[in-house]
Amino acid sequence: MITEGQYNRRKGGRMAAHKGELRVLSRRFVLAVPVLAVCWIAVLALVLRFGGEAPAVFVPFPPADLLASLPDAAVTSVSPISLTLRSDTPDLTQRLYAAGAWLVLPAGLEGCIPAAR
Repeated sequence: MITEGQYNRRKGGRMAAHKGELRVLSRRFVLAVPVLAVCWIAVLALVLRFGGEAPAVFVPFPPADLLASLPDAAVTSVSPISLTLRSDTPDLTQRLYAAGAWLVLPAGLEGCIPAAR
């Protein structure tokens, strides 16, 4: 027969173990989200670098003289921390990297949802 004190100790022990498990899971989740984001950005950059095509490209933190070396690229968006370019030449990504861009990502992709026409 289990006494009331033994029951409460067992119940409290289970609750403490459960809280510890939740703490470990939440820590893993907090660490996994940035890792997944970095991996996703890396996949996008690698696909674009090695033959992928996109209607436009996004350059975060572009060098100041980037546009001077790309006279045939059209600027579609500019902010203090990013630049979005469009060009009809197929080697825009390679020229951006040669001009000093440290990361070039695809922009303007429709994905699974087609654009309204």
